[in-house]
Amino acid sequence: MEMAERKIVAQNRRARRDYFIEETYEAGIALKGTEVKALREGRVNLQDGYAQIKDGEVYL
Repeated sequence: MEMAERKIVAQNRRARRDYFIEETYEAGIALKGTEVKALREGRVNLQDGYAQIKDGEVYL
């Protein structure tokens, strides 16, 4: 996928304000039903989201 085709659908601005981000990673995520609908409607909330690395894999 070319950069022109990509669209940022959500950002955690508070995390970027409150913390120093040393590295960033890009990853896919599997969404179901209402999650897809909310994303398409622009109702995305990352405020309480976090990721944890365990055994070389990232879990949300």
